[in-house]
Amino acid sequence: MSIQAQNLSFAYPGTGAKVLNDISFILKSSSLGVIMGPNGSGKSTLLKTINRLVAPQSGTIFLDGQDYRNLSRREIAQHCGYMPQKSPAVHCTVFEAVLLGHKALNPERRQAGSGLQEVEKILKLIHLDKLADRFTHQLSGGELQKVVIARALVRRPQILLLDEPTNHLDLVNQLEVMSLLQKITHELKLTTVVVTHDLNSALRFADTFLLLKEGRLHTAGAKNIITPQVIAEVFSLKSVIAEVAGFPVMVPLAPSLP
Repeated sequence: MSIQAQNLSFAYPGTGAKVLNDISFILKSSSLGVIMGPNGSGKSTLLKTINRLVAPQSGTIFLDGQDYRNLSRREIAQHCGYMPQKSPAVHCTVFEAVLLGHKALNPERRQAGSGLQEVEKILKLIHLDKLADRFTHQLSGGELQKVVIARALVRRPQILLLDEPTNHLDLVNQLEVMSLLQKITHELKLTTVVVTHDLNSALRFADTFLLLKEGRLHTAGAKNIITPQVIAEVFSLKSVIAEVAGFPVMVPLAPSLP
């Protein structure tokens, strides 16, 4: 399911200042897109706007060409799986936590007796099947993030929206989670959108980049748009980009001190 933003603008009530300003882009189906930019550039707000958790003052989103203003909140929830920066803790087994996601489906989309099989399928897909009987409070940070992703996937969304899913994870778990997202995006033909600060991880796994600066879309496109000049303009950071083991890597240069 493709996502097309058309002239999106948004300001929180009472502030007057636009958090998003005239943003337009297209994300194709079966692609992993990342939203990046400095702190306060509107990344999380843009993700919430795609999910219509906040409504833009102007502009709109089209999901496979359909204006999402014509869809109910329930219909949008059927299309989109959303993972905020912080997910509420649930004290239960991994299997039960994922099953809760399936129970959130509308009755017409939830076949009788299909929940257990669907959960088993998703747990196997993302390699959590061996942890199915473990309690969530016994998991590592990376394992817990995978449970949250599984709970979103079991609802069979066509769009997956994740706000900093690798935040607070160690390097190994960051790579595992991003590799997992790349895998399920292509295998399940999802449109996945990830807010992240990790440019090198994005360069390795993402198909499309949306770079925000001060609430505006500075640059959008495939990874070849990421150049030292663009990095300097968006992040005010000098850098070089080199290829290491077949992957592009951004190397930041130390700023000159006064």
